[in-house]
Amino acid sequence: MPADNLNELIKSALVVDDSAVQRQHSVQLLQQLGADLIYEAGNGNEALDLLGLLMLPPSLMVVDLEMPGMDGIELIQQLQQKGIDVPLIVASSRETSLLLSVETMIHALGMNLIGVLQKPLNQNQLLAALESFRPHGDAQQADLDPQPSMCEHDLGAAIEGGQVLPYFQPKVDVQTGILKGVEALARWIHPQRGMVSPDRFIPLAEQCGLIHPLTLAMMDQAMGQAAIWHSRGLAIKVAVNLSPLLLEKPDFLHRILELVDKHALPAEHVVLEITESSVVAHKGNSLGMLARLRLKGFGLSIDDYGTGFSSMQQLARIPFTELKIDRSFVHGAHDRKNLRVILQSALDMAQRLELVTVAEGVETMEDWRLLQDFGCSLGQGYLIGKPMPAHELPLWLKGHHRRLHELRPVARGTASGSAL
Repeated sequence: MPADNLNELIKSALVVDDSAVQRQHSVQLLQQLGADLIYEAGNGNEALDLLGLLMLPPSLMVVDLEMPGMDGIELIQQLQQKGIDVPLIVASSRETSLLLSVETMIHALGMNLIGVLQKPLNQNQLLAALESFRPHGDAQQADLDPQPSMCEHDLGAAIEGGQVLPYFQPKVDVQTGILKGVEALARWIHPQRGMVSPDRFIPLAEQCGLIHPLTLAMMDQAMGQAAIWHSRGLAIKVAVNLSPLLLEKPDFLHRILELVDKHALPAEHVVLEITESSVVAHKGNSLGMLARLRLKGFGLSIDDYGTGFSSMQQLARIPFTELKIDRSFVHGAHDRKNLRVILQSALDMAQRLELVTVAEGVETMEDWRLLQDFGCSLGQGYLIGKPMPAHELPLWLKGHHRRLHELRPVARGTASGSAL
């Protein structure tokens, strides 16, 4: 976060804690960081009364959880109900599982959360949370900015005109750091509006019947690019997301086989990613289509594993070759026991089933080391590389080769791994 934004964020604060000692400690930390005006309250009721008297709300709140009268959780819920969206820091000495539940609740309420921090607070901990904070209001406002509404004609013309392109995010071996594949992610580059988020045009494509041509266009481009990389000695796999609606299309298998023939790309180098919830919703012919795709040699990946309700049933009845663990179980797992347990159990199960495992959302070296310890196959996330146009991958690869030594497991009593 730029310094001017940080200064604005800590311009004024409200510390809510029933312990006078803890309140003073938080006040001193905020003062050291440059806070100009700091209010104090001993519980949720006092905080709401104070907020009702202020002409302007504080720029942030530090809230304890355990307090007499109105506790911190109820206070946060009251703030949401009253439309008071002040960026929050939750500070508590309670167990990690409880703090994680509160964090999930705050996100579900759509409120700005700076961080959920363990007491006793310290300056480095507080500063790190403040610097990494990104107000969701900015993104929400961007969505609210007046723009011409997109329609079926716009998207159809974009697909025909080659405006929807694949961006490729690297998937690398967790033990060696070596590139093993990429995931092709659809990006609409609009000539007037710039980059259009997939969250906006993928649902539109499914609603207006354009998901079939959109997916085939993505597959055509992704396979073509993979064939070029193969011809240059980079024999990596390419993964493409598959809408569940396509599994009901009788001609889908024929169309995808035409594409691999067109690009002379072995089916074994194409992975089709299907969200687990989508397979639950589309049974019958969908299961037959998945089985036929596997018979032809395509890899099948169960995407966002852990976010649905029938994960184990899916693994038992569908011939998946790969399991992608959702980022919500990966990011921050190194310091959250509950996430570590879930992550390790999913990886252990997948290994017993002889599935390739892919961890999404890897953003820190601590989580990367944890994945190495747990025996995960592949990692994907901003620690490794962001989604990028095809022409940027060779440059990324050169830089990535230079950091392979830092990605490999730390030597434990022996010399580090061999050179590439």
